Amino acid sequence: MTENPNAESGMNPEDFERFMKEFLAGRGMDADKLAESAGLPTDPAQLAQMINQIKAAMGNLGDGATGVNWQLAEKQAREIARAESKQITDEQRKLIGDAILIGALWLNEVTQISDLSNDPKLLTRDLWVADALPLFQSLSQPVAERMSDALTENMKANAPEELATILGDAGGLMRSAGGALFAMQLGQALGKLSAEVLTGGDIGLPIFKDQRAAFVPQNLDAFVSGLDLEVDQAYIYLAIREMAHARLFKHSKWLRDAIVLQISEYAGGIKIDNSRITEMAEDFDPGNTDAIREALESGAFIAERTPEQLLALARIETTLALIEGWVDVVTEEATVRLPKAAAIAEAVRRRRATGGPAEVTFGTLIGLELRPRRLREAAAMWREIARATSADLRDSLWNHPDLLPTAEDINEPSKLIAKLNGGAGDDLDQALRDLLGE
Repeated sequence: MTENPNAESGMNPEDFERFMKEFLAGRGMDADKLAESAGLPTDPAQLAQMINQIKAAMGNLGDGATGVNWQLAEKQAREIARAESKQITDEQRKLIGDAILIGALWLNEVTQISDLSNDPKLLTRDLWVADALPLFQSLSQPVAERMSDALTENMKANAPEELATILGDAGGLMRSAGGALFAMQLGQALGKLSAEVLTGGDIGLPIFKDQRAAFVPQNLDAFVSGLDLEVDQAYIYLAIREMAHARLFKHSKWLRDAIVLQISEYAGGIKIDNSRITEMAEDFDPGNTDAIREALESGAFIAERTPEQLLALARIETTLALIEGWVDVVTEEATVRLPKAAAIAEAVRRRRATGGPAEVTFGTLIGLELRPRRLREAAAMWREIARATSADLRDSLWNHPDLLPTAEDINEPSKLIAKLNGGAGDDLDQALRDLLGE
């Protein structure tokens, strides 16, 4: 941090007052400092445009406004996505189209879960952002609101007395400023994520409510070209994975909403670490705006998880592991004809295990990584169930949420298998009739 001229008090009142007056009045704003605080590029034209966006966001929200300007987040994300986005070529359409045709036939051989009724979507990075934003908005809304509230409250509480009058009438503007900062950070993360995702279900959740497969050909090309493997085989494998994921959510119509609800319940319990914000406010240095950006990106403002959140997190991780484990097993069975299937599967596992920088950044922004931690154990459980009973009985467990295996079943599949073998399909059918009141 830049040396503080008033180290004992933690901040220089004169510098702080001047900075806040200029910021709140919209006059004489230091473009470079503002850009740095939001993690933006230093190109003058882009900076000027972003500053105008911030002013507009603050003006539109006004006093008493709540939430974040999601239009600002989308605009920021789409501008980043467009920067290196490429149009979809005829060759890419053919490669993916052929892979989908083959993949659909092979999937039909290994699972009773039916084919998709909607045609797959091919997306540029820009279009992926537009389609994905509503889902990410619903996931990050609780954190965004709490962050905006906490920044506002703490800035007021820790500002020098000289600013009391100014800040007393500027609550709406200050809240808008906090919301705009979060929106830009979210836009940055989402824009960068658009360069990493391969398919619609790549983040663990389907971005479309109508349950259709989706592909980002530009990113698929980049990933496949780095494998040093047969291109057509890689495309078939990845197409089968995406279609299996989409089929599962189409079959289990309750599944998407159930996961979003679980995540919302988790996010609803998120607390902001006011002591960390207070510490930053006390040490506020207008010359070191990186501190705000770094704190946001690192998740430093999010307090430690409560016991209730830990339980909610365990439920989320179990559900995601069940989904991803099933997809892995079904994909493995459907790709037995592919000579390089094992090598492609290992590349996919490595990619999923490490994640990209944008994915990590987004995870810290909302305080949650959408990554199944017990994937291997869940996949092993699904294999054992199919081996000891049948693939049809395995897949029937997705017919109702009350039939899904639990975390205990993942730990010890033998008990679930014994139960399934004891009554097999009759017991499951009766359970469903009981649940539906028939």
